[in-house]
Amino acid sequence: MRLEALRRKDIPRCVEIEAVLFAGDDPWSARAFHAELEAGGYYLAARDEDDKLIGYAGLAVVGRKLGEFEASVHTIGVDPDHQGKGAGKALLGALLARADELFAPVFLEVRTDNQQAIGLYEANGFARIGLRKRYYQPSGADAYTMMRPARTEEVAG
Repeated sequence: MRLEALRRKDIPRCVEIEAVLFAGDDPWSARAFHAELEAGGYYLAARDEDDKLIGYAGLAVVGRKLGEFEASVHTIGVDPDHQGKGAGKALLGALLARADELFAPVFLEVRTDNQQAIGLYEANGFARIGLRKRYYQPSGADAYTMMRPARTEEVAG
């Protein structure tokens, strides 16, 4: 598996994976992926040995200078046939590395019933800081807001 920048030609495959992963809610459309890429977010693709897109992830960053940046994980999705094999961990690790370069805290939302994702986030330093009732629509599923503190310059050393 390898990670690289998400390309516009990957969007139809991302939409396919979204439809499977978020069937009970409102999966991202091609338009949403295009808008995120146009906005300049940090989006990655995970590809298998046959060059097939098996996962994707995106990070948005706001702020103007070091010490003021904040990052938000907008999406991570891995084809169910490839889950549990390290793609999600690798994608998250790459997003966090980008946030660490900017000394930015990282925020995200995750379904309260997605124990696999919650475990991954907690293993990477995230803590639950809030609950968003009925965050996911149309299912009405709740989401935890989670946060990972910014890497400090001392840690960067």
